[in-house]
Amino acid sequence: MPSHAFDWTRGYPSVRTPVFARNIVSTSHPLAAQAGLRILGQGGNAVDAAIAAAACMTLVEPCSNGLGSDAFAIVWDGQSLQGLNASGQAPQAWSPAYFDRRHGEGLSLPRRGWDAVTVPGAVGAWAALSERYGKLPFADLLAPAIEIAERGYAVPLVVQSKWAMAAEVADLVSQPGFAQAFLPRGRAPQVGERFCFPDAARSLRLIAETRGEAFYRGEIAAAVEAFAKESGAAMTAADFAAYRPEWVQTLSMDYAGHTLHEIPPNGQGIAALMALGILKQFDLAALPVDSVASQHLQIEAMKLAFADVYRHVADSRAMRVQADEMLDPGYLATRARLIDPNRAQDFKAGNPVKGGTIYLTTADESGMMVSFIQSNYMGFGSGVVVPGYGLSLQNRGFGFTREAGHPNQVAPGKRPFHTIIPAFLMKDGQPQMSYGVMGGNMQPQGHMQTLVRMLDYHQHPQAACDAPRWRFNEGLSINVEPSMDPATVEGLRQLGHQVGDIHDSYQDFGAGQFIWRLGDPAVDGYVAASDPRRDGAAAGW
Repeated sequence: MPSHAFDWTRGYPSVRTPVFARNIVSTSHPLAAQAGLRILGQGGNAVDAAIAAAACMTLVEPCSNGLGSDAFAIVWDGQSLQGLNASGQAPQAWSPAYFDRRHGEGLSLPRRGWDAVTVPGAVGAWAALSERYGKLPFADLLAPAIEIAERGYAVPLVVQSKWAMAAEVADLVSQPGFAQAFLPRGRAPQVGERFCFPDAARSLRLIAETRGEAFYRGEIAAAVEAFAKESGAAMTAADFAAYRPEWVQTLSMDYAGHTLHEIPPNGQGIAALMALGILKQFDLAALPVDSVASQHLQIEAMKLAFADVYRHVADSRAMRVQADEMLDPGYLATRARLIDPNRAQDFKAGNPVKGGTIYLTTADESGMMVSFIQSNYMGFGSGVVVPGYGLSLQNRGFGFTREAGHPNQVAPGKRPFHTIIPAFLMKDGQPQMSYGVMGGNMQPQGHMQTLVRMLDYHQHPQAACDAPRWRFNEGLSINVEPSMDPATVEGLRQLGHQVGDIHDSYQDFGAGQFIWRLGDPAVDGYVAASDPRRDGAAAGW
């Protein structure tokens, strides 16, 4: 869809306007956007800029990600689309019996602490992306982050709010190393107060000097093992040494003349593809954009997709139902027929068998585009921070289950079900948009809602980003943003949706970054949008 097909005159109340440029970085923190732009100005490409921005994000938004995060990426390299799965595996000692011994019997895994930590993959993602696509020396890409860690930065409004909320969570602040790292004055930093993280600077220098080897097979990995042993935990340097990110082919779904691409399982991106495949059975564009009828169909399609995803998606090696079966057009058509336009329903999984996160995106005038996401999962993640190294570890192990026979049952060396997903839109074999909407299970919901607004209703990226969102929880329960039209909210209630408000837009309704290609990138450039629900910015030149 050409840019002139967008309705540029209409939007929603927002502090943001679209940004037009031939080289763009869009992130949820301005310092990270400027770091990426700085690298582009030094002759780097979009991949170099993404790595620089991602490294900075571990410092300036620690309530969402850190050096111990996982990551995924989709890259248009000028010729083809490539996916990268940099989620980490379970330690070799993990099994259902391990957790039964340490935590008693049950189905879930611990939410916090060492027994929630899988091997982090974000640093591996940076190294793999740089090795395959980077133009500048890897050490140059981490220089802005090292400077921020050593000199410090003034904490902004939205990040401070989430930081202060985390400081009240007992099972988080009690974890080893957390208070020393993130409550340096015995409390969360205040707005505008300077936060320095010299321990993270030490790790970043080691990572820069060794292209990540010190992290997985050197000094940092040894420090992780030693700290884990102090807590009686299972993580070892050997678990780190065995880790490698994986290049993957994307999954896709055609919709409204375009093709949406997502990373395949163990991630939940397939949910967005399934929901769009279901919506294809309806003439959504004929319905008013913010109407009850349009929103109801989207909610029901998303619920159907999640019902299957939560039952079947896991590490791809353990899935008994394959992704292509879940995306089969005939199967999705049968699922669409379950939707009642006059009633909300609590859908169950079908049988397709035949027989706290940050997102950023970059693009350069050569045409390279990067969709990148990294996360600690739940805010500050496990709460464990390795002393002396500023290594804040994710809690992705909580994504496993102990349920016997479930494809997502915990096992040694296995990847858990993952929530973080980058997205990429193509048209006629050419790149159109790199985008993502962070925030737990809101991510595929945000992918679908914003894309429908752009493709079916011709809303420009910033308007689609600004528009009020709903969020499906479970059963008939949804949340809506306070800015949603009261008449639409009441109409959804009358259809049987159980509607609740949440006044925390940081996590609960996601936050997106979008870069839309306008034509020849060297001539026409791009337009970018950044979500007003975060502190971020799109910056370009």
